[in-house]
Amino acid sequence: MASREQIRHLRHNMTDAERLLWFHLRAHRLSGHKFRRQHPIGPYVVDFVHLPARLAIEADGGQHASSNSDTQRDAWLMAQGFRVMRFWNDQILTDTESVLRAIWNALDECSPPLPNPSPARGEGL
Repeated sequence: MASREQIRHLRHNMTDAERLLWFHLRAHRLSGHKFRRQHPIGPYVVDFVHLPARLAIEADGGQHASSNSDTQRDAWLMAQGFRVMRFWNDQILTDTESVLRAIWNALDECSPPLPNPSPARGEGL
């Protein structure tokens, strides 16, 4: 488990891609959804997470190419009910709109359906 100091260090030393993505995700800017950054989940710290949707988002640099530890980490997070989305840093920096659209679509898939109004009151189907 990461210490508070390690998490604080990660928050203060974000990559350019993480900083750009955080600009778009923070303060409910993506359709009113609340994200957390550098958030601990079990023994791991995820770059960004939307807890109600159980959606973890990772911004990956070249050090993550063919990373066995990332595979294990993703498997553990998925076993805990999280969906993990990974984006390359250069994709975040050069094609931000498609990254945000993919995140928005994933949130849309994770959202519970709205309840139907009560038929007893003459509403609904």
